[in-house]
Amino acid sequence: MTRRKTGERSAAALLADFGAPPTPTSPVISPSGPRWEDRDRVNRARAPRRGRARPGHGWAPVAPPVAVYQAATSEIGGLFPLISAAGTPAIGARIGYDTLSGGAFYAHPIEWVLRGLATNPNMVVFGEPGRGKSSTVVAFLLRMMLFGVKTLISGDVKGEYTPLLRGLGITPITLGSGSPARLNALDLGPLRTRWAGWPLARQREELAGVLGRWVTLLVALAEAQGYRATVTDEAVLSAVLRRLVGVDDGYTHLLPVTIPHVQRQLADPDDALVAATRFADRRQFLDTLRPITDALGNLITGPLAGLFDQETTIALDWDAPAQSMDLSRLRPRGDQAVAVALTCLGSWSSMVTDLQDDGEIRLVVRDEVWRQMRLGLRAVHAVDSDLRLSRADRKIQVLVMHKPSDPLSVGAAGSQEVAIAKDLLALCSTRILFGQSTRVADDLAEDLALSEREQDSITGWAMDRTGRALWKIENTTGHRVQIVLSPTERRLFDTNAALRARKPR
Repeated sequence: MTRRKTGERSAAALLADFGAPPTPTSPVISPSGPRWEDRDRVNRARAPRRGRARPGHGWAPVAPPVAVYQAATSEIGGLFPLISAAGTPAIGARIGYDTLSGGAFYAHPIEWVLRGLATNPNMVVFGEPGRGKSSTVVAFLLRMMLFGVKTLISGDVKGEYTPLLRGLGITPITLGSGSPARLNALDLGPLRTRWAGWPLARQREELAGVLGRWVTLLVALAEAQGYRATVTDEAVLSAVLRRLVGVDDGYTHLLPVTIPHVQRQLADPDDALVAATRFADRRQFLDTLRPITDALGNLITGPLAGLFDQETTIALDWDAPAQSMDLSRLRPRGDQAVAVALTCLGSWSSMVTDLQDDGEIRLVVRDEVWRQMRLGLRAVHAVDSDLRLSRADRKIQVLVMHKPSDPLSVGAAGSQEVAIAKDLLALCSTRILFGQSTRVADDLAEDLALSEREQDSITGWAMDRTGRALWKIENTTGHRVQIVLSPTERRLFDTNAALRARKPR
């Protein structure tokens, strides 16, 4: 048996698949001159001129073909060279349309990971103010709610997400001047209520993770005031926290812990603590730990006094589609106050969501995260850890920034903080790039390996209209996406509402 040779088909063979007659090879001579033989037209009218008067037939004068044509991309590209399909699956939040193909563009970072398009579900958003960055992020998280994805805005610095939550019937938690809300940075959260139902091995495992997170938080808060904690500081903090939480009583129950509790233990240790931490005497203990003791004391009496050093007075409804911590009232207290608040909220929200056993996907928005990372190396490590564990924790971390130099401002050039912060971009498979100036676009092109055409899209096409962005999933070709907002969304996402409401004098 001989196998028939296969190769590229001719144009006549391709047209024959559509029902077209073979092309005549010679003209027919007629009195009016040479002409091609009359053949049946491919698009011959098969319906009355004004269409059939039957439901579903409309006014089309030509009946649709019944044949379905299938071909390889090498063949179909030659027949229809201007048609281009979107490279992402049609699943997830419908963002807008791909301006190249004209088709709808959908986004679902978890599905992109499952289908091999991305290695992690994290997203980073870059864009100048006024380019539609905030409205795109808010529209994305709103539309992801249709798929059961719940959102936590871990620190709304400018109050941009508050209108959305109020539109959903949710009251955001406001921290700052005039607000009675208090949030204990060392809150046990669900750990306290679930403690009794866990076996001893599970108790030890969960408590070790929480204590480690608390030590990292306290060290980061100390570094925010210019003090670089030592290994001894961390060991003593761990011992103090274990005593305060009640571990020494045999894991029977857990006690509430606050930052003032820790600071008092360090400022006035008893003999048992001095012996347990292997200091020669009380004086050596006090002299060695005085810097971190004073750093924690400043949190109690400084610009954030009363916000994170008392028992929690709020109760988050984790069944709600979204929750937000509004920090807009803290901005008058300075950048450091906002950065410390972001660090406390980041640690607290991560601990609480990690202990949720609902199996649901959560979307965590971290706006202006570079403010938090400026506190020091431990703050950078905390963000880096959250991004690395996003797949295991079933979270979509969304970092919102203005330009790629934001994370590079967390420390001195060549420092460890800058090196780690720069590598954070590699932990975000999805990059959403709005309009930028030429200088910033050059930095993005270098950091994200953008092609010349993609870079031109950021400096040209994306600057022509609000809501345009280049969606780039790892090393694949970027998609030019124009977001489409409904009238209701335009009203909720209007970040210029305050400017319109202000009457000129």
